[in-house]
Amino acid sequence: MNALPAPESLTSPHVPETVGPVDVIIDQAGKTFQTARGPVRALDPISLKIPRGAFVALIGPSGCGKSTLLRMIAGLEQPDEGGAVLVRSKHPEQFRKEGELGIAFQDPALLPWRSVADNVAFPLQILGRPVKRHQATVQSLIELVGLKGYEQALPGQLSGGMRQRVAIARSLVTDPSVLLLDEPFGALDQILRRAMNVELQRIWAARQTTTLLVTHGIDEAVFLADTVVVMHAKPGRIAEIITVPFARPRLPSLFSSPDFHALCDRLTESLHGEDGSQ
Repeated sequence: MNALPAPESLTSPHVPETVGPVDVIIDQAGKTFQTARGPVRALDPISLKIPRGAFVALIGPSGCGKSTLLRMIAGLEQPDEGGAVLVRSKHPEQFRKEGELGIAFQDPALLPWRSVADNVAFPLQILGRPVKRHQATVQSLIELVGLKGYEQALPGQLSGGMRQRVAIARSLVTDPSVLLLDEPFGALDQILRRAMNVELQRIWAARQTTTLLVTHGIDEAVFLADTVVVMHAKPGRIAEIITVPFARPRLPSLFSSPDFHALCDRLTESLHGEDGSQ
């Protein structure tokens, strides 16, 4: 993955050139919001490449533009004039409408009157795909996220972690090429969050969908990602890109490893470096 200094070069002197197919290209994409008090610069023009099959984490303080960037990749926000975002060579909105993009947020936003199976199948209905034809896919995803036996349970009968598993299964039901995760475990306690990190790694390893995770959790980013993009705020911008060296699969014992803590410390220093502290 590359941090790109200018759209005409599409390379970086600090990061090795991307090898193989690239799923997401962000080219000098910035974002300014118009408010009653005047324009607010949320995100400086940035450039980034995300290779196919990569797991990338974005970390940074509140207001650094992490979620804005994620929403631009999803086609829910448009970059300022002069910037561009492409997902598999398509405009993000088109890519999303074709069912090629999966999204899961901090709030699982399950429909309370629908069962687990029906919630997982919901994106298929939105896209006009026959649910009966995809029942095997729905069932396999429910099993993949460890919820076999809960197919007919309602969201109110599930724990917080189980609801997040349903949301992740739902985000995968259209077999997306790219998965966007915006603080999916942010509301969970630390013990459950770490358990869900292990589960998410298992799910990702089974499918290897190109994944972009927005998180405030440094340990979560290091445990899950191949690459961590550190962002600073006011305005939002990329400060540094750091490769995670740990082999997969990553076991829970990694959380207590000295090397793991050393990399977390390194990321903390980057977060609070020049102009990075809040």
